[in-house]
Amino acid sequence: MSAILELPEVRRRVSPLTVEEYHRLDEFNEHGRRTELIRGIIIEKMSKSPLHAAMAKRLYDLIARMLPSGLVVRREDPLALADSEPEPDIAVVRGTEAEFFRSHPTTAELVVEVAVSSPALDRENASLYAEAGVKEYWIVLGTERRVEVYRRPENGRYQETRVFEARDTIECSSVTAL
Repeated sequence: MSAILELPEVRRRVSPLTVEEYHRLDEFNEHGRRTELIRGIIIEKMSKSPLHAAMAKRLYDLIARMLPSGLVVRREDPLALADSEPEPDIAVVRGTEAEFFRSHPTTAELVVEVAVSSPALDRENASLYAEAGVKEYWIVLGTERRVEVYRRPENGRYQETRVFEARDTIECSSVTAL
């Protein structure tokens, strides 16, 4: 199905949705599967392998324990961006939980995606997060035991990209206590 989107004549006929239109849809698509909005296109969320689930849970717990006040860690919750509403595995946002009872955050200090089977999509989403001013974006490559770290968003692109190996220590520059 994705190959058909490579055809220019098909891409021109895709009917994109705004974030507001997306909010009026059900949480699940017609097949009962969860979705997210990426660049105006509804994409089914992938199932999570046991490795993905375990890594995301460990990272969430670690970050939650170390988080300074004034920041909230969210797990698989939406960020409302200009033309997208991704649900990253982990997002650290400024504010309190109560501030997000009526609307989703529009940016984050840190976004983490665990990529066991979807690194290409996660790398493509880097520009999405950079445009939204997400200060730091991590792609955790589970099977490779590496982490790609994107920093310094400017004009819709990250100006710094580094790859960390399993033995390396990563310091989160956007959330100093991490």
